Amino acid sequence: MSRSRMPVVARLALAGAAALAVVGSSLTPASGAPAAAVDPPTYVALGDSYSAGSFVRPWDDSDGCGRSYRNYPHQVAERLGYELTDVTCGAAEVVEGILEPQPSEKVLGPPTTPPPGGWDAKAPQIDALSHDTDYVTVSIGGNSLGFGPILTKCLELGAFAPVWKPTPCTDYYTDGGGGADWLDGQFARLDADFDRMMTQIRAAAPHAKIAVVGYQAVVADPSGCRYGHWNQLGSIRKGDMPWVDELERDLNGLLKKQADNHGTAYVDTYGTSTGHGVCESGDAKWMYGIKDNLTGDGDQTDPPAGPCRQIPGTGESCTLVHPNARGLDNQAREVTEALRVPSSRS
Repeated sequence: MSRSRMPVVARLALAGAAALAVVGSSLTPASGAPAAAVDPPTYVALGDSYSAGSFVRPWDDSDGCGRSYRNYPHQVAERLGYELTDVTCGAAEVVEGILEPQPSEKVLGPPTTPPPGGWDAKAPQIDALSHDTDYVTVSIGGNSLGFGPILTKCLELGAFAPVWKPTPCTDYYTDGGGGADWLDGQFARLDADFDRMMTQIRAAAPHAKIAVVGYQAVVADPSGCRYGHWNQLGSIRKGDMPWVDELERDLNGLLKKQADNHGTAYVDTYGTSTGHGVCESGDAKWMYGIKDNLTGDGDQTDPPAGPCRQIPGTGESCTLVHPNARGLDNQAREVTEALRVPSSRS
């Protein structure tokens, strides 16, 4: 778990403002006693690697959750003056992560090379909520759906399917393909689990403003994609990329439906990121590829280990399609606006 830390300049500014406020109150005709200090609103961030900001420096390297200090929970808390409890964790799922403990074998870093004995299991993220919680964000569902294994399957099919078969992954996961029934079952289970999770979040934090945060666009525009470029989508065929985008939009649709059903806010980070996917270049790229160079501040590294070493390309880490530093900044802008509305305790 990490708690927000404001920069020294910001803390000094806040301290100065507080001092002026006390002086001002003492000069005003009043009832006598100085005004009591007001505690900042409390904000709890739940979620997976897209909320944790995995692979964006600087990250917390102490527990394998890979929480970046540039992730949107930290940026939002600093901008709005909230007291943050950040329990996001890479590889978290709705059940094994939010509602129940996240097993040690599902704590994947960075650092992706664990210490001897592995990382410790993580307590259920929902345990961080209480009746005193004012704001909650949750971005979860991709791992429960199986987005990682799906991408892996697309990489394998793209590498070995005949050249005359331009959409091997689409064919596999749609009607008539071997993965269609499996994927339908994954969506059905996620829908039920997400509904149960939202009910329990509301029960644990009955006064909080809750926001469900959607996933950023990975490959809404595949025009710049090149086969075999591992800082993009590696061996996934270009013909399969519209289906990958459709899968993500379907996932976001499920999240929005559940947010609407439970009367909570939905934060759309997809719409503002459609022109900034994995196949863009330079500052226009807000999404890491399969194996890419790290972004953010500092000099932390996560050298390839295990199967990652076998992936071609010159990228310094197996970043596995996550938002980069500019992607985290986009998330922060959208979530900040959503959380400006006071909670029922404010």
